Amino acid sequence: MATGGPSLWQALRRRWPAALGLAAAVVVLATGADRETLAIVVGVATLCYLAAAVSGRRWMAWVAVLGASVVVAASEVTGLPWWIGMGAVALGLVVVGLLTRVPLATLGAQTAALLGYGGLAVVALYLAPQAGPVLAGLVLAGHGVWDLVHYRRDRVVSRSLAEFCMLLDVPLGLGFVVLGAAL
Repeated sequence: MATGGPSLWQALRRRWPAALGLAAAVVVLATGADRETLAIVVGVATLCYLAAAVSGRRWMAWVAVLGASVVVAASEVTGLPWWIGMGAVALGLVVVGLLTRVPLATLGAQTAALLGYGGLAVVALYLAPQAGPVLAGLVLAGHGVWDLVHYRRDRVVSRSLAEFCMLLDVPLGLGFVVLGAAL
């Protein structure tokens, strides 16, 4: 008896990062998250890439997702804006990267991405109620391109993380663009 192809279970096992990323995007959109949540997602995403680059271990990006989430929570508990806590961690990572002689091209690219994407995400927090979510959404969707580049090149982070991030960043970012434009 011939089969018609892989079962749904087999497809999900093979594409669990995409399924998890898409599910997370749907949950965040369905729970009515705001632009600050979106900016935090951008910050976590860029910090996890930097952590993987500095450590030289691609799997470290998954660990850094959890670590960056802890930094956000700890910053808010201490009364600091979350982006100050993440900025301090990022600065520490860059210093470690320089001291341990991480290739400058890799360290520079990840640092520039963190500053560019992260900086725009923080700016989105201070814009008008309609413009802020639109900018934050565009920044996050744009980070999906960064994910795609890393997925295709199979560098810096694991392919599973890049795949997860693509399917989180693009739908969530574009969802916020639509919601922000509707305000």
